[in-house]
Amino acid sequence: MPAPQLSLKGRALRYLSMREHSRLELGRKLARYAEEGDDVEALLDFLEKNNWLSQERFAESLINRRAARFGNSRVMAELKSHGVNGDALAELKAGLTDTETARATEVWQRKFGTVALDAAERAKQMRFLLQRGFSQRAARIAMQGGPEDDEF
Repeated sequence: MPAPQLSLKGRALRYLSMREHSRLELGRKLARYAEEGDDVEALLDFLEKNNWLSQERFAESLINRRAARFGNSRVMAELKSHGVNGDALAELKAGLTDTETARATEVWQRKFGTVALDAAERAKQMRFLLQRGFSQRAARIAMQGGPEDDEF
């Protein structure tokens, strides 16, 4: 006996029970299953009104999943692709900027662990960190083995 077909609302709640989704992402997923007469935008508004769908929670969730492995520019690009923009994006970027050097150092430490002795190895390490979305400043500091300590 085949399983009964889920309603659009049921499908949305199942997606949201697995993980947080952005409004844009959930809208795309639900549009595939929308039949004539189904209003996906009205459903998304209903979900947001009841706080089952939240851009803030989605953004925090994505940052928690990605920040340990990627730099600011990569995380910000992914947030933009999911429809997060405006003041919320600026606030999130400010929060990530504070920890970028430490995160770059941690990623570099896991991948390489030792300071490069020749130019080819330094270039390889720099490319790796830049492709992960870290700034040049954070990558340069990370490749020195960690942030400079000014304490005496």
